[in-house]
Amino acid sequence: MSRVLPRARSGTWYVVMGFVARFFVNLALLTFSVFCLVPFMVVISASLSTEAAIGKYGYTIFPKEFSALAYQIIFRDASRVMRSYGVSTVVTVAGASAGMLVMSLMAYALSRKQFQLRQGISFYIFFTMLFSGGLVPSYILITQYLGMKNTLWVLIVPGLMSGWYVLVLRTFFQDIPEELLDAAKMDGAGEWRIFFQIAVPLSTPGLATIALFTMLGYWNDFYTALLYIEKQELYPIQYLLWVILQSAEWLQRTEQAQLMSQALRVPALPMRMAMAALAIGPIAFGYLFVQKYFIRGIRLGSLKG
Repeated sequence: MSRVLPRARSGTWYVVMGFVARFFVNLALLTFSVFCLVPFMVVISASLSTEAAIGKYGYTIFPKEFSALAYQIIFRDASRVMRSYGVSTVVTVAGASAGMLVMSLMAYALSRKQFQLRQGISFYIFFTMLFSGGLVPSYILITQYLGMKNTLWVLIVPGLMSGWYVLVLRTFFQDIPEELLDAAKMDGAGEWRIFFQIAVPLSTPGLATIALFTMLGYWNDFYTALLYIEKQELYPIQYLLWVILQSAEWLQRTEQAQLMSQALRVPALPMRMAMAALAIGPIAFGYLFVQKYFIRGIRLGSLKG
């Protein structure tokens, strides 16, 4: 009996110590997460503050003087803002879906040893990461030869292919055992069926990670619209917010418009913060759906490196 009690006590001691250790680890992670949320809270607070309060008190977690004037100015023409949200959503979904299909197909082909041209094409893809055609040739190609100016295609097509993403996806597809693919071929499966029913499900973390980065690229892109879009009904949300911000800054800088700015009380700094909140909101919400795949993809990529 004397031998059993010390073992029971030691077992209880390990359970208690394990509970205490998990508690402090979770507390540390929770504290770190709160600190990570502070910048977002500051952005929201600044967007709901007056410009005078920001200049007097600086950036705070909670607004010192509450004001929703920045959002009122941005949503003065709510239909235009919602239309731009729609354009960005269509471009992001269509571009990311088509881009992932194109890049994954190319990456899968380059990962197969039976493909004799894989080394040459891989070098060609890598070469495009070192040099680009330049802005002027790209502009001439898109506007004069492809005729995509002032269309949604110009917001989608240029971002369909990324050499870096193709090489990363090739690494994920290379980890699929050749025996598994050979067994599927012996059972009568074709290349398309092998790709969609075997290769894609086994590479879901990598595909989800690249899909998230592709979506971020499409959603945050305003430079393409700056070059090729002149119709206001085709403005993506990022470009529309940039146009509104430029108009607000013009009202503050132009001497002739200073009286107008004072009359309209345009808060340029809170408007910047409001635009950041509006721009990051939808894509941050979309991140919640791919979070687990994103973390697994990052972890697998780090192990492969």
